[in-house]
Amino acid sequence: MASTSATLSLSSSSTLIDGKVPRQGTATAPTQCVSLPTLPPPPVPSSNRPLSRDSWKTTAYCRKLARNVMCMATGDISADVGSTEVPEIVKSIQAAWDKVEDKYAVSSIAFAGVVALWGSAGMISAIDRLPLVPGVLELVGIGYSGWFVYKNLVFKPDREALLQKIKDTYKEITGSS
Repeated sequence: MASTSATLSLSSSSTLIDGKVPRQGTATAPTQCVSLPTLPPPPVPSSNRPLSRDSWKTTAYCRKLARNVMCMATGDISADVGSTEVPEIVKSIQAAWDKVEDKYAVSSIAFAGVVALWGSAGMISAIDRLPLVPGVLELVGIGYSGWFVYKNLVFKPDREALLQKIKDTYKEITGSS
């Protein structure tokens, strides 16, 4: 494992917003400056309780003061950081995407699927909020599941017919013989 030596230098300077020129640092390397957000406005005094003299001084001082922070990283970059291994699933997805001829149509279908999923989740959530409807739908689901099990899974000839029907449907969809 390669060892790296990197340093991080931070410099901070205060800048007055009221027109004074900020201090300039003497940096030899190009740097990036990150400015922190300005302070919120001072609190509005309520008619019930006036602010004390010290709090007015603090808010006036905070209004004028802004903080600039400069950060610069120097040193060697590790070779291990740049060479990350891509998972096998990502490689297979990339290979499948490269095989697609009409990427616009596939993207449109995927987007429509996401929108349909979002819409159906919203519709189910809205139905779930109605009184009595979720309980009735749960009973209907339990009844249909019981009927399906009795009709297709209890007896062996029915199970075999269901499995054959599933296999035929799969072959029809995938196009394999």
